[in-house]
Amino acid sequence: MLNFDFHNPTKILFGKGRIADLAGEVPAGARVMLTYGGGSVKKYGVLDQVKAALSGYDLAEFGGIEPNPRYETLMKCVEQVRSDGIDFLLAVGGGSVVDGTKFIAAAAVFAGNPWEIMETRGAAVKVALPLGTVLTLPATGSEMNCGSVVTREETKAKLPFLNPAVFPRFSVLDPTTTYTLPPRQTANGVIDTFVHIVEQYLTYPAGGKVQDRLSEGLLLTLIEEGPKALAEPENYEVRANLMWCATLGLNGLLGAGVPQDWATHMVGHEITALHGLDHGQTLAIVLPAMLEVRRAEKHEKLLQYARRVWDIRDKDQEQSVFAAIARTREFFEKMGVKTSLGDYGIGEEAIEAIVAQLEAHGMDRLGENRDVTPYLVRQVLQLCL
Repeated sequence: MLNFDFHNPTKILFGKGRIADLAGEVPAGARVMLTYGGGSVKKYGVLDQVKAALSGYDLAEFGGIEPNPRYETLMKCVEQVRSDGIDFLLAVGGGSVVDGTKFIAAAAVFAGNPWEIMETRGAAVKVALPLGTVLTLPATGSEMNCGSVVTREETKAKLPFLNPAVFPRFSVLDPTTTYTLPPRQTANGVIDTFVHIVEQYLTYPAGGKVQDRLSEGLLLTLIEEGPKALAEPENYEVRANLMWCATLGLNGLLGAGVPQDWATHMVGHEITALHGLDHGQTLAIVLPAMLEVRRAEKHEKLLQYARRVWDIRDKDQEQSVFAAIARTREFFEKMGVKTSLGDYGIGEEAIEAIVAQLEAHGMDRLGENRDVTPYLVRQVLQLCL
């Protein structure tokens, strides 16, 4: 196994009723900005629970953070944070709200042009406002990592950044807040979590047996519990396991000391930026094709995936690999998410623009071996049609 350091400072408050414990986590006397997305946190009472828990605090609010949070919207919040003298941010919502709040935390105290945060992938960030989260949609794992993805509508750029300064100080994970999620969001969350794990697992053998077994256990849990969440949306045990899978799927533990891929995510980001598809939808489209095109270099781990996750033990190794990829696609479809570009009205004419965006963003050598070139991405996208 490769050498590695693992550091994660985020405290997790997990379980029913944990929103009530917020006052013990937010610094006394802090001026707090509550950030959220649409109306669901108001409609279903989560925001009221947060306000009740923080009774006595000086609270401000900023709503309207979009799925795939937009730079233009986030900068409006940055202005309000600065003008109101906010010194603590609390994101109430799903991964997009958390991602957006991380950018706000960094941009509010950034001396230069805040878009440099994205252009440098976070390297320009030296300090950020402290933040916490109350999660309502498990998917991105953003509640326990220092990553964020932001879209700039003006240039159709959807870029990630990483910086330890934006680790949440704490995250409240109450599975009951996910009961009212629409099926589409539940399905997208399961698929996003699934692909996060795959991007750290389906690479090449590196001696990371512990990470492999952890990854396989999480994948099996998603396969078992994902469809149940659609059929039994208020099953606490199911929702709790899915929420914990999402957090563990991208808190740094699975990827510690082992190679990581992320080509599927980068291609998916460009599809979202150009065509507005949900993040989970783009991953469901791209991953099966990405695995098929790259099955030779991923052969050994794909065989392991076939045996341990899907219990496929065909004597013909190539057949096992193809069967595992097919079962992956079938699982996404079972979750109600279509897996081809054509299902969303996107045709072959879109391919060159997607590739051009990747090249414009310096993403012409992706994957664990840095061998996912524009030529290979074209092959993948052809299979996605």
